[in-house]
Amino acid sequence: MLKNKGCERDNLQMNYQSTTCMNDGQMSSCNCMPPCPPPCECACPPICECPQNQVCHRVINYEVPHIMPYHTTVVNHHVYNHTYTPVYSYSEVDEVENVYQNRCCR
Repeated sequence: MLKNKGCERDNLQMNYQSTTCMNDGQMSSCNCMPPCPPPCECACPPICECPQNQVCHRVINYEVPHIMPYHTTVVNHHVYNHTYTPVYSYSEVDEVENVYQNRCCR
């Protein structure tokens, strides 16, 4: 018979019950105790709960430098535009005729 703060715990079962829980897809057992009776002002031992899985997603950014070589080829196109400018010239031809008349002596 236990006495604590003037409260009798005769009728309180002190044996632990085994409960099966699922944790991350694996079976495990937890020791669970029945709840403390309400009229009793006694301190109950803590109840072991099944662990719960918590997932925290983090985003980690990395700066990865890349060297991008660029090669430039310059193609020079030489275009010749021909223009024609007339240059006028002239020439003169002088024709000289010597006309001889036959004169007879008279």
